[in-house]
Amino acid sequence: MSDIRLIVGLGNPGREYERTRHNAGFWWVDAIAERQRAEWKKESKFSGWTARVTEGGREYWMLKPATFMNESGRSVAALMRFYRIEPAEMLVVHDELDLPPGTLKLKLGGGTGGHNGLSDIAEVLGTKDFWRLRIGIGHPGDKNRVPDYVLEKARREEQEAIDPPFDRSLDLLTKIASGRLQDAMSWLHTSPEDEAKRKAALEARAALKEQALKESKEKEPKA
Repeated sequence: MSDIRLIVGLGNPGREYERTRHNAGFWWVDAIAERQRAEWKKESKFSGWTARVTEGGREYWMLKPATFMNESGRSVAALMRFYRIEPAEMLVVHDELDLPPGTLKLKLGGGTGGHNGLSDIAEVLGTKDFWRLRIGIGHPGDKNRVPDYVLEKARREEQEAIDPPFDRSLDLLTKIASGRLQDAMSWLHTSPEDEAKRKAALEARAALKEQALKESKEKEPKA
């Protein structure tokens, strides 16, 4: 399995779009850049902003296309060609209508779900076989409402549901740096509560083994 070399955050440029649901991909890469103290640089040859971050001894390119969402592909393809990055070495971070607010999922390949940014990238690259980090924003319930819904700010209760798992997901870069993307997927898809239960169960099992070993040694005949 290929290692990730490029992380693309999808969104629309301009202050009026900064906090809209459709810009969830921008939110994520901006948060990573802030955590890493990386600076964004406008690159006309890539039609976007780029930043470089390092984690676990590995270096990653990050990209925010300066095109609008439905033309993201040409920005992504330009950087990939320049640095000879393969589709399987790319992670695209985007908003996801089919997941409720606060749910994040990692996947490789599959359909684009009608997402204009993903669809354009897949069309320009000629493949859908790249990694995606899907940030749930929920669905308005009526497909005719979708165009307006994604360009609106999340309601307060939605943002409150999004923020904790979103903040936790920023540790995903550390998991990706290990090169074990399947492990990263399992970690992301396990809630903190379930992770705590699993850890407690492992610790309890280890304690029982240690106690059994101690009792076994105590029963051994002494010379």
